[in-house]
Amino acid sequence: MELLSAEEWGVVALSVQVSLVAVAGGLPAAFGLAWLLARGRFPGKTLLDAAVHLPLVLPPVVIGWALLIAFGPDGPAGRVLADVFGITFLFRWTGAALAAAVMALPLMVRAMRLGLEAVDPRLEQAARTLGAGPWRTFREITLPLAWPGVLAGAVLGFARSLGEFGATITFVSNIPGETRTLPLLIYSALEMPGGEARVWRLAAVSIVLSLAALIASDLLTRRAGTAEKYGV
Repeated sequence: MELLSAEEWGVVALSVQVSLVAVAGGLPAAFGLAWLLARGRFPGKTLLDAAVHLPLVLPPVVIGWALLIAFGPDGPAGRVLADVFGITFLFRWTGAALAAAVMALPLMVRAMRLGLEAVDPRLEQAARTLGAGPWRTFREITLPLAWPGVLAGAVLGFARSLGEFGATITFVSNIPGETRTLPLLIYSALEMPGGEARVWRLAAVSIVLSLAALIASDLLTRRAGTAEKYGV
């Protein structure tokens, strides 16, 4: 007896695809925001920090509704993207990736910010004193030292994206073969008579994938920290 059917394996593959694209697309924005919050000194920093963390406290349905307003066919961003670039998010897997990226952003920013704040500014100042420019200092000092936080943020974002449900179903619906990710398939199975066995299988897969991502985050962070400590 197969663990999952062909349809279920397809949903798992789509979920992984959506999560990877969400992390890849959200990584630059997350790192930029983490840098601003860790190093920036500007009016409104507290407000920006609160805005970044809104997806953690708002109902996911509200985030999905906001995405629908902004990126729908009549939304300001959606209209420009469709007319200029031919890009649409509504009812497509790319929309699921966008929703997952928004929901994962606070966790990514938080981990990366902690990594950046752990870097000793005196090391950067010493590099600048020795003639290194801002970009070289960032590339050879700041980023390697902050790498564990960046890595942890990326993997946590991936794990969060795997479990995204509320914003996704509000923004792009639950379309088989297009936007139906693993949480949405579990939800669909719960509504079907006799779907308990399927829910158990899919929940087990979801738990395994999430645990694997969290364990990988911990192991890679420890490895990066060890390499940094011994200069490897």
